[in-house]
Amino acid sequence: MSAPEPEIMAHPARLKAVLAVLFAALTVAGGVPLFKHRHYGMTFVAGPGVTKVIKLSDYSPGLKGSFTDPDVFILEGAEPGGKALLMADTHANEPAGLLAVLIMIENTVVEKGTLYIIPTLNVSGSRNTKAGDGYPLYFDIPTDWGKVRFRMGTRDASPLESWPDPDVYIHYPEKQMLSYLDVRNTNRTWPGRPDGPPMERVTYAAMELMRKEKVDIAFDLHGAETMFPVTNCIVAPQKSAKIATLAAMTVKAMEGYDSHVEPSPQNFRGLSHREIGDYSDTLPFLLEAPIPFLDQPTGPKTVKLLLDGKDPFLLSLAGKKKLFVAYDEKGWPMDKRVGQHMSTTLEIIRQFSKKTPDKAIRLTGAPKYADLVRDGAGHYYRDPAKAAPDRIHYE
Repeated sequence: MSAPEPEIMAHPARLKAVLAVLFAALTVAGGVPLFKHRHYGMTFVAGPGVTKVIKLSDYSPGLKGSFTDPDVFILEGAEPGGKALLMADTHANEPAGLLAVLIMIENTVVEKGTLYIIPTLNVSGSRNTKAGDGYPLYFDIPTDWGKVRFRMGTRDASPLESWPDPDVYIHYPEKQMLSYLDVRNTNRTWPGRPDGPPMERVTYAAMELMRKEKVDIAFDLHGAETMFPVTNCIVAPQKSAKIATLAAMTVKAMEGYDSHVEPSPQNFRGLSHREIGDYSDTLPFLLEAPIPFLDQPTGPKTVKLLLDGKDPFLLSLAGKKKLFVAYDEKGWPMDKRVGQHMSTTLEIIRQFSKKTPDKAIRLTGAPKYADLVRDGAGHYYRDPAKAAPDRIHYE
């Protein structure tokens, strides 16, 4: 005699209802953290040098009202001079650039010239994650007054903004065929177009800012794997190469960290350092600092690895000379990466100002590599609790 069938199994409708409830519960449990991450506002303070905050869509109406429209912080000097644009979070899983430009926003005062700073160029990517690789949703930087929390984003914009992806992305206007994912990559969609896919609209608006404001030099701050040859470097087209070379030589000699220049490839389209140079009068520079977190042969993708850059597998590979940067038990900490971005940016500005004194940019208050290594990045973030409400921003 067979055992009696459980009551729920004897009623298919009840079984379906129970499974539906379980599925809904799992969906909510998994979705709520992602929803909170997408809508989390990173808090920071506009320092004394910030004179205006606008939206990038002010330069291209096609961005207006979209989730992909970034803030632009403007720091104007009392004396006219040259103009520079700093962009971070082109790839939001390379956060050293974001930390560097926020330090500039909170501390820098421009005496001559103008700085335009876009902390999160790819807003959608900064609110997206890579769950399949186990990315943390947030990371904390210790400060003198507590800690400041940042979102950990990913390389590409979310499908929520860019769906559907094409089978092949055709670069505009060069018609080069790229990976379908590159339609969501803001370092493949330059120079963009006003009515194109969302990331093309972002890069087009940035191009319009540079063209309309007659920006002299532009920086795109990135991080690259230690196993990738284009790291610890300045990527520049021919028209920017002399300034880039002088800056790389100077920081290596005077500040003690390695840097070299990589030429911008002429036949690979969509890259900021290629298209900004080709489609405007602006001199572009892309800065790469090493980020062990992005290397494939590492342990778990933890906050600790993101911040200290220490990994036993990379250490083993370093001993076999498989890495393109010096690597030892000290790892490659975030403070060092942020410091490299700060000093390289400041040195390029100095070299440009020296070469074109009529368009010089002079600023104060920005820490350099040695300061960041000594004090830590968190030392340079202001306490929002002590700031005027109108100076607090949520990115």
